[in-house]
Parts: sequence; structure tokens; C-alpha cells
Amino acid sequence: MKELICIVCPKGCHLKVDEENGYQVTGFSCQRGEEYGRQELLHPTRVLTSTVRVEGGLHARLPVKTNGVIPKEKMMEAMRLLDDICVQAPVKTGQVILADILGTGVSFIATRSM
Repeated sequence: MKELICIVCPKGCHLKVDEENGYQVTGFSCQRGEEYGRQELLHPTRVLTSTVRVEGGLHARLPVKTNGVIPKEKMMEAMRLLDDICVQAPVKTGQVILADILGTGVSFIATRSM
């Protein structure tokens, strides 16, 4: 039995997931919590936030994030992709910085204009 705290909403339900009984989830207050508990054990995913270098901007780094979730096991490899990226200002919020990360169909996008 695994115990998790749901991060889908601010309520933070304490979930218990029974791996030996078909990943049955208890302790959730909504359907999204049940789905999160099962998903977290079967195929964990995350939105990844970071920064990239920027030239000609107000600051030296531009905040970026993925526009969807990527498999948790690919997070470090995705972070390494950002090491060599340097964008040129101006950049708009939502602009794609790196498309199709590791074949996931998810992109890094700018989270601020600069």
C-alpha cells in the first residue's frame, strides 16, 4: 500500500493506493484524485519548469515550462536539453522555445515576455 498526497487541487487529500488490488485508490474527495493516485504509481508525469539563457533581454535568464506533462523518468534528460539553448530577445509569453521534447509532443514555452 502506497500513501500519497494528492496535488491536483489545494485540498491535498491523503490517498492510499493498493498496488496488490488493481491499484485501488482510497482517501480521495473527487474523481481527479482517484485518477491521480493510480496514474502516479503506473506512469508518473510532471510539468517541468526551468530557465534558459537569453541575450538582449532585461534579465540573463528566461523562465520556461512545458506546455504539458512529460514522463517523470525523462525529466533530467529534458533539463539537459536546455543547457545549450540561448534565445534572442524579444520573446513573448507562450512562445515555443523548444518543440517536441524527446518525442513527447510537449514543448518548452516562455512563461514571461522579455
